Amino acid sequence: MIHDEGAVGEILSDAEERFSRRRAQAGLLLGPALGVLIFFWPAPLSAQGHALSAILALVGTYWICEPIPISATALLGAALCVLLGVDSAKNIFAPFAHPLIFLFIGSFFLAKSMSTHGLDRRIASSVLAWRFVRGHPARVMLAFGGLTAFLSMWISNTAATAMMFPIALGLIRSLNAGRRYACGLMLMAAYASSVGGLATPVGTPPNLIGIGFIAEQAGVRITFFQWMLIGVPLTAVMFAVLFSLLYVLHPAGGHLPPSPLPSPARGGRGENTETGAASPLWSAGERNTLAAFGLAVSLWILPGAIGLACGSGSPAFKWIDARLNESVVALLAGCLLFLMPLDRRFERMTFTWRDAAGIDWGTILLFGGGLSLGDQMFKTGVAQALGGGLTRILDVHTLWPITGLSIGMAIVLSELTSNTAAASMVIPVAMAVAKEAGVPLLPPALGACLGASYGFCLPVSTPPNAIVYGSGLVPITKMVRAGILFDVIGFFTLWLGLFVLCPLLGLA
Repeated sequence: MIHDEGAVGEILSDAEERFSRRRAQAGLLLGPALGVLIFFWPAPLSAQGHALSAILALVGTYWICEPIPISATALLGAALCVLLGVDSAKNIFAPFAHPLIFLFIGSFFLAKSMSTHGLDRRIASSVLAWRFVRGHPARVMLAFGGLTAFLSMWISNTAATAMMFPIALGLIRSLNAGRRYACGLMLMAAYASSVGGLATPVGTPPNLIGIGFIAEQAGVRITFFQWMLIGVPLTAVMFAVLFSLLYVLHPAGGHLPPSPLPSPARGGRGENTETGAASPLWSAGERNTLAAFGLAVSLWILPGAIGLACGSGSPAFKWIDARLNESVVALLAGCLLFLMPLDRRFERMTFTWRDAAGIDWGTILLFGGGLSLGDQMFKTGVAQALGGGLTRILDVHTLWPITGLSIGMAIVLSELTSNTAAASMVIPVAMAVAKEAGVPLLPPALGACLGASYGFCLPVSTPPNAIVYGSGLVPITKMVRAGILFDVIGFFTLWLGLFVLCPLLGLA
């Protein structure tokens, strides 16, 4: 976990400690038992599919119950895939070098540098100084979440969370609002980025995947503006639900000062070591970190801006999009910190490997394991079998039940694998079911597309979840509780929204 000096760590009550211990003890035996049961359960799967299903049962149980660290569970799952012949070691471990892994690394460099030099606390103090939010924890959460969702409309969910993550840490350090509120603010950083991604076609990859499938299979081109007519209202409603849910589950405790009152000094290089507050003068570390951070934000936004101005088919967009991958941008900005001096003699650099050693490398391994298992779900046919089985069991044949099934399948699979992979599998299945039933294709396709951007329950469900889990402020039980509630409420919100909007826009 990322536990900076002065950060608010995870503290469990005696009751929570006893529950966690019993949960771990039960899961230690339950995971292998479920794995064996699934392995021998008769199902129309290949030998590799049976083996993977058993591994998923074990790994999923261990991720929920935590009998061993969940990062170790991810590595165990990958090793078992090789041992049981699901795929070769080369293919199983390849996702640990997925570009998203390097996006994690670069963004963690930036976040750690912001914390080391006190830039996060300076930004937090500025946010707390806004007249609208000052002295009101609910307004702090609302403003923070709204900004996160807005950013995610234009850049990836992961990039938005990576940008807001250190700011959330700074706000938590500056407020005396309790650990429950700290957990809620971190969840807001992850969930608001996923909700904001629904608003525009460029907000998240599943949106573009859905638009492509709809154009190819249904012959309907959804323009940027048309998408926003659906996405923006849904995002607004979902954000209102999200804020209400998180503030009910994670209210502020203790006393919130009426003006910015930072916690005791951490001695950061950009802080007043006597008061712990940000110094009026910017330090070299703050300036350098802000420059690297600004470079990352600018380059993350640039491809989308060029796409809007010149079109996604223009040579300029294709050239820049191919080279300014989000992961490359994160690494360039993160590594730039190692090259930027704090003095004219180049004796000290903005970021050192000793600083980097404090990063939660376990979270990176955790997400690599999740990517590996998700990839194998599609290669072995487990994901397809799951989707087809749900369709047959529920026996749906009319438009809105099919749309509901599509949303549900996408949400469930987004908890188990990446949003992009879930969208790639569920959208064509949803359209095939709709075509066979003779109903309009767009509502089920849109439901699957938007539902794939959910996945709020587990750290491995989506990169934003993994980023905030790495703070050490979010117990997995709290993420599962909030995630399940938000998934369920979000399901009905999304279904009802499509039910109202699609006929109005002539899409049903």
